[in-house]
Amino acid sequence: MSAVKPLRVALLQTELVWQDAPANRQQLALQIAQLDADLIVLPEMFSSGFSMQSQDIAEPEADSLGWLKQQAAQSGAALCGSVATRTPRGCVNRCYFVTPDGNVSVYDKKHLFRMAGEHQAYVAGEQRVVVQYRGWRLLLQVCYDLRFPVFSRNRNDYDIALYVANWPAARAHAWRTLLQARAIENLAFVLGCNRVGSDGNGVAYSGDSLIVDYCGQPVAELAPQQAGVLCATLDYAQLVQYRQQFPAHLDADPFQPG
Repeated sequence: MSAVKPLRVALLQTELVWQDAPANRQQLALQIAQLDADLIVLPEMFSSGFSMQSQDIAEPEADSLGWLKQQAAQSGAALCGSVATRTPRGCVNRCYFVTPDGNVSVYDKKHLFRMAGEHQAYVAGEQRVVVQYRGWRLLLQVCYDLRFPVFSRNRNDYDIALYVANWPAARAHAWRTLLQARAIENLAFVLGCNRVGSDGNGVAYSGDSLIVDYCGQPVAELAPQQAGVLCATLDYAQLVQYRQQFPAHLDADPFQPG
């Protein structure tokens, strides 16, 4: 069995056009075309912004999914981000993970942000989702999920926790602190991709996207309020070595997410 190769990741910390999917897909495509990475991460609800007008902005699955497949094939990178999506059971905040060969994994956001009424506009997901890509195991999470450590507990089944978000600037300290906490407690890399600018409700976003190593140390970050691309190369061998030297997971409590 060959060794797992380092993973080149790129997080797009970008502004979003309010409730305008074609405009967002166009601007994101221009950014993606300039990248050379194995994995490209987009923010939460990257085609619309964090809108609770689900009946107006939720897309048929084929729309943004077809675009993600096209971008993954053209770039040679896996793409991950969430979209307000129509399903037979209702509108969901769906996180897609699409590989260059067209393989698709989906995770529907479980923890809906009630303070914005998300629990009334969307249907909550039920399943925790871990995907396999290039030998790495990635846990898919969306924004508010970050506050619930039981759901993201590493049961020795992932190497990277991936959070896509529209996390407001007013709570930026909590965002950064919790990303680092998730990395420390789960002995895993953590990717947190957030947007910048303001949305149609006047909510401001400072970005603060972060790539954190298994010790909780930032590997890469951008200045607040700055649109840009956050890049890093994650080393699997170093992660395994650290877990062997500091096997705290062997003493973890056996509770499971409900």
